[in-house]
This record gives sequence, C-alpha cells and structure tokens, in this order.
Amino acid sequence: MRTDLPPLLSRIASVAGEEAALAIAKVRGGTEVYIPPNPAADHWLTRLIGREAAQAVAEELTCGLAGLRVEIPLGPAGHAARQRAKVDAMLAEGRSERDIALATGYTIRGIRLRRAKGPRRDADNRQMTLF
Repeated sequence: MRTDLPPLLSRIASVAGEEAALAIAKVRGGTEVYIPPNPAADHWLTRLIGREAAQAVAEELTCGLAGLRVEIPLGPAGHAARQRAKVDAMLAEGRSERDIALATGYTIRGIRLRRAKGPRRDADNRQMTLF
C-alpha cells in the first residue's frame, strides 16, 4: 500500500483497496461528500467503486451508525503533489534553487526543506547514520 496517501484515503484503501481510494480522490477530491451508513445501489460511491467496496468504506467511516460528511482530499493527483514531484525531479537533475523556485512557485526556503527531506545523491550508503 502507498505511504503517500492522506489519512482518509489510507483508511479507504485499507478496506476497499488502493484503486478505490484513488478513484474516489480523482472523482470527488477537494470536495465535501455525504457517506451514508448503507449506500444505495444508485449512490455515486456504489456506482464508482462497486457495492461491496462502497459498503466497506461506509462501515469504516460511519461505523454503521449515521451518515457522515467528509472532505475528500485530492491525494496524489492534487496540485501540491504534482508540484512536490516537479521540485524533487528538478533537484535530482541538479537544477539551481533559483531556477526551481521560478519554475514551480516554491520559495527557496521550501526548496531547501524538500532537499533536506529527500535522499542525498552524494551520501555514502555503506555506513549507517549515527543518530
């Protein structure tokens, strides 16, 4: 299972599969939706991912008690994820912080933070880190 999914999509993926979670994010990401405790056959969720998967998602999110309104995150298809991927690719190419900032709308500070979190190209992997 992917580790880059937002918490809500991870919960959905754990009961209905990653493909279902990504489909929900693609179709309804960035919006608030109503999840009934028992989705009908003509409910958008059932039509999108199937009856069994929709029921599993509803049970996970509502505990079978009452309907719930939730904000569906954009997930990996969202603008922020695409921008992070673009910054990471440009860092891997060895582009300057200035070029990356101008091309992506990131600040230089944000680029430095991304670089610090990412794998170092010149790191010596033969020895473990001290901390």
